[in-house]
Amino acid sequence: MQQKISYIDVKTVLAMQIHVSAPTRINAVVQLPASKSISNRTLIINALAKGSFTPGNLSDCDDTRVMIKALTSQDETIDILAAGTAMRFLTAFFSVTEGTKVITGTQRMQQRPIEILVNALRMLGAEVDYVAKQGFPPLRISGKSLDGGAISLKGNVSSQYISALLLIAPVLKSGLQLTLTGDIISKPYINLTLQLMNDFGAQANWTAENRIEVAPRPYTSIPFMVESDWSAASYWYQITALAPEAEVELLGLFRNSYQGDSKVVELFADLGVTTTFTSRGALLKKTAVCCERMDYDFRNEPDLAQTFVVTCAIMGIPFCFSGLQSLKIKETDRIAALIAELAKLGYVLRESDNAVLVWEGERQPVSEVPAIKTYEDHRMAMAFAPACLRIPSITICDPQVVSKSYPYYWEDLAKAGFVIRTED
Repeated sequence: MQQKISYIDVKTVLAMQIHVSAPTRINAVVQLPASKSISNRTLIINALAKGSFTPGNLSDCDDTRVMIKALTSQDETIDILAAGTAMRFLTAFFSVTEGTKVITGTQRMQQRPIEILVNALRMLGAEVDYVAKQGFPPLRISGKSLDGGAISLKGNVSSQYISALLLIAPVLKSGLQLTLTGDIISKPYINLTLQLMNDFGAQANWTAENRIEVAPRPYTSIPFMVESDWSAASYWYQITALAPEAEVELLGLFRNSYQGDSKVVELFADLGVTTTFTSRGALLKKTAVCCERMDYDFRNEPDLAQTFVVTCAIMGIPFCFSGLQSLKIKETDRIAALIAELAKLGYVLRESDNAVLVWEGERQPVSEVPAIKTYEDHRMAMAFAPACLRIPSITICDPQVVSKSYPYYWEDLAKAGFVIRTED
C-alpha cells in the first residue's frame, strides 16, 4: 500500500525509501532555511564574545542544533554526530576554552581526517590528543589560553580548517598570522568567516594574496540576523531549470550576500533561469535560453557541485567540472557517489585527477528500479530528488538525511506540488 507522507514520518522512519514525482508546472513561494554556514560561525563568535545577544534566525538544521547543544552543555563528552563543521569549529573553540572535552561523532565522522587542523592547533600551543586512531576523531582537548603567532597551512585543504583557526584568532594573545601555500580553494568561505569576524569587532584581513592577519582584539557581542541559505536555494534553481514551466520566489535572500554559493545566480543563468531581486528575496523564472555545454571550476563553491552535476546530466548538457578535491572528504566521497548513482539513471561519468568530473553525453541502460542511495549525505538526497521533473518518478533512500541542512525540504517540495509517497 502507498501512502502520502509528511516530514514527521520521514524523520521517524529511518530506513525507508520515498518516491518523488513532479507536477507539470511549478509556482511556489519558499521560506528557505537560514544559512548553516553563517549560523555556525556566529554561534562560535558569540560564544567567544561571551555575548549577551543571541543571533537571530538561526538555522534549524541538525548541524546547528548540535553546535548549540555543544556550546551550552556541561558534559565532558560532546557527540557532534555527523556534523563536520561542528567537529572542526569546536575542536578549535575548546582549545581556547578552559576545561577538558572529548569530541566524538558517528562512525563516518570518525573516518574523516582532522590531523591538519590538530597539527595547526598544536603549533599554536593547544593540547589536543587522539582518543583512538591517529589523525581522526574522537579527540581529547584540554583548553587553555594560547599565545598564537605565525603558522602556515596548505591552501587546498578544507576551508573549514582555515575558518576554525581564524575564528579563535582574536582571543589569542598574539593574534594570528596565517600563510596559505599553493592554490587556495573555497576562498568565498574564508571571506565569509573574515566578514563575520569583522562584523563582531575583530580586525581580520588579507594582507597579501596568500596571507591573513588577525589582531589580538576580542569580539564584541552585537545583535545579528542570519540570512537565508544560498546552498538550499540551489535546489530550487535546479527545479526551475528542470521544470517545463516554473516561477519560484525564495524568501530571505540578499542581493549582496556574504555567501559564496550566491554564485548560483550567475551559473544558473546559463541553464535558463533568471533572477530578479525583490524586497522579500529572489524571484526565479525559466527562460528558453540555455548553454550547450558547461565547464566550471568549483573550487570556491564545492557544495554546489552535486546540484550542477545532476542538473546538467538530466538536461543532457555535457560538462567538465574541476576543483572538486574537497568532495572526497565530505559526508561521503561525493565524486564516487555521483558516479554510482547517476549510472543507475543511465549516465556514464568519468573522474580524472581526483578533482575533475566529466560527462560527454555517454549513456547506458537504466536500472530497472533505480533507487538513489544517499550515503548519509543530505546533498545527495536534495540534488537527486528534482530529477523526477524529467524522469517519471525517482526513489530516494534514507530521505531523513536532509535534516542536516534543510529539515523541511520534503515539506517544501510537497507545498510546491510534488507528490511524495512511501510504501509499507
